[in-house]
Amino acid sequence: MQSFSLLSKASKENCVSEEFEAGDYKWRLSIYPSGNTKGNGQGHVSIYLMLVDPPSLPIDWEVNAIINFSAYNFRDDEYVTTQDATVRRFHVLKTEWGIPKFINLDTFLDPLNGYLVDDTCVFGAEVFIVKISNKGDCLSIIPPVTISHSWKFGKFSFANLDKYESESFVGGDYKWKLLLYPNGVVEGKGNSISLFLALEVSTLPPNTKLVVDCTLRAKDQITGQHAQRNFNRKFTSSNLVWGSRQLVALSKLKNPNNGFLMEDTCIFEVEFVVIGLLTPGID
Repeated sequence: MQSFSLLSKASKENCVSEEFEAGDYKWRLSIYPSGNTKGNGQGHVSIYLMLVDPPSLPIDWEVNAIINFSAYNFRDDEYVTTQDATVRRFHVLKTEWGIPKFINLDTFLDPLNGYLVDDTCVFGAEVFIVKISNKGDCLSIIPPVTISHSWKFGKFSFANLDKYESESFVGGDYKWKLLLYPNGVVEGKGNSISLFLALEVSTLPPNTKLVVDCTLRAKDQITGQHAQRNFNRKFTSSNLVWGSRQLVALSKLKNPNNGFLMEDTCIFEVEFVVIGLLTPGID
């Protein structure tokens, strides 16, 4: 996620963000506060993603990506995000893609809607690079549906096992679990809690890889300043578990001034989207 602030009364036709990386490529966001008239975006805020420095790529380069834009709603404290699983193709003749009519300008300027506060707004983009392996894997895109699951873990101070598993839950056509290491693993051992999302292998079709975008979270039950980690990974029969070895420091979790441990109970959450399936192609 790349976000930046933008003055609504900017004198420029468009404003461009700093560079950010996604999938080994560099990108920028371009915002037209009053609409991109060349793209028939009058009366709207227009938003575009631009690939930076394409001349450094081979002459026949091509980059395929799934792109979702977002605008921050200060009132509701959340990002309003597009849900589009279409693969966008970037090449030498097309180095940017966007939405001319992203937000209606009247809606955007109305302070009751929460997009513009103190003449400042925040936009972002999620970029998922679609890479097809040399073995000819085929990507099948799944309509993006966000899957959420919460796990209330009680009697934390009595947790004496290395690992705990949540109950199984269904996400899409698959079964999942959360794995908790109360005293951490690897570099988190003894200093952090470790939390992972695990796919139950029995629900994964043979020779299939799931492309997943995920957020793992330990909830602060007082301030809402949750500890969380994001990852975008492929789940396979040999890689069924992904997560964070250092989600939150034990000293921070056990500090009574924080809200991670209330009445000896922690709340862990996962939110994720199965972006697509990779299966072997036909030669």
